[in-house]
Amino acid sequence: ALADPRQARLVGVVGETTGGAALHRLHRRMERHPVGRTVLQDRPLITSETLHAETLRAMPAGSFGAEYGAFLARHSFDPDERTAVHFVDDPELAYVMTRYRQVHDLWHVLYGLPPTFAGEVALKWLEAAQTGLPMCAAGALAGGVRLTAAQRRAVVRSVLPWAARHALRGPDLMSVYYEREMGRPIDELRAELRVELLPRTIK
Repeated sequence: ALADPRQARLVGVVGETTGGAALHRLHRRMERHPVGRTVLQDRPLITSETLHAETLRAMPAGSFGAEYGAFLARHSFDPDERTAVHFVDDPELAYVMTRYRQVHDLWHVLYGLPPTFAGEVALKWLEAAQTGLPMCAAGALAGGVRLTAAQRRAVVRSVLPWAARHALRGPDLMSVYYEREMGRPIDELRAELRVELLPRTIK
């Protein structure tokens, strides 16, 4: 699992068993945020039933939903394949972990990061900064061994400062009700969330 951050099932088990303190912090943070609190109350799930592929395809070109649908189709991804949470006993915290897993691909789309080794490592660093989950940083470090020397230098030079900036000055990405943003132009949503895209050469 540590050698390949894309091995979601194995990484997920380790993440659940090591992430208790971080999940408590995330839950408290979401409770303090008006949108995050609504997400916790509604407990929306991102599945093929709640976000139909046909609905996503019918959305306006350039919308967040259309971009997400294209991402799923291009990479043959299925949101139902996200691993269920098994080792978090508290139902509130289990939902936070579920939400984190289910928005992973949405963050790929929002930040324009492909599901390559380099893209996954960059996103793992962002997730580590956003969530504090130990497995995110561990996955980013372990995944880094698969990168080229030039890519590793780019991680140190650009990706780590980028992730830190988002953690310090960016929005709380766990407190976005993504299901309600699907019809918006993705550039508009990025501007509102102050999303900073990485240079294409790093991806």
